[in-house]
Amino acid sequence: MSISQAILRHMPYLRRFSRALTGSREGGDAYVLATLETLVADPGRIAADQDLRIALYRLFLEIWTSSPINAHTDHSGLAAADEAGARRNLDAISLQPRIAFLLSALEGFNLAEIARTLGVPEGKAAALIDAASVEIADQLSTDVLIIEDEPLIALDLRGLVEELGHRVVAVARTHKEAVATIERSPPGLILADIQLADGSSGLAAVNEILTTLSTPVIFVTAYPERFLTGEPPEPAFLIAKPFSVDSLKAIISQALFFDKRSRPKDNDKQK
Repeated sequence: MSISQAILRHMPYLRRFSRALTGSREGGDAYVLATLETLVADPGRIAADQDLRIALYRLFLEIWTSSPINAHTDHSGLAAADEAGARRNLDAISLQPRIAFLLSALEGFNLAEIARTLGVPEGKAAALIDAASVEIADQLSTDVLIIEDEPLIALDLRGLVEELGHRVVAVARTHKEAVATIERSPPGLILADIQLADGSSGLAAVNEILTTLSTPVIFVTAYPERFLTGEPPEPAFLIAKPFSVDSLKAIISQALFFDKRSRPKDNDKQK
């Protein structure tokens, strides 16, 4: 296998990581493209004896953090009206813990791989993941609409969402049910399957909902690679079936970072 073919195998997952980190498909894919362009200009940035996946993510993070705005936080893809709220949420989570948590929960890196990617000792990597988990658990809560036709998956999603401190306002099985639900209880977050029981599309349902409601959306699919090609339209936030509580926590927290209506849990308790 050539080096280019080997790199291409990692591209969907690097796009997933980049989109979650930046909060948008456009911003995330732009950083992935910049990583590839850097490799084309200087192939020596990845040595032949390096673990290719770790080397790619490490190079990507070097490029991403080289942008001054990303030294604190990233606002790629944010509308001006949303920026202040997103900045408040992002500033509450330290940069390295957030990256370490995404590498672990979303990308499945083990502790040694995270340490090598970030250039820190393993003990430091473990501390970063723990810090992110605590901060995320304490920071955000919202009302969630689940669009999922498989009852057991919907039950699992509901349980995990509630375990993370959010409130499920409804579970919709079809396009029609999903659209009707938002008229009664507008959610702060949508978790949507891509293919629904009646043959309708979760993508189509979400697109219709977003014509009248601005809210972050996470798509759930058994075939994430189909939606990580870099060809628009594609979602910014994507989680693969089967999912774990940590991967769901990572994606939900990142989606809510970029939503100005996300609110601290302590504020909710005071109401």
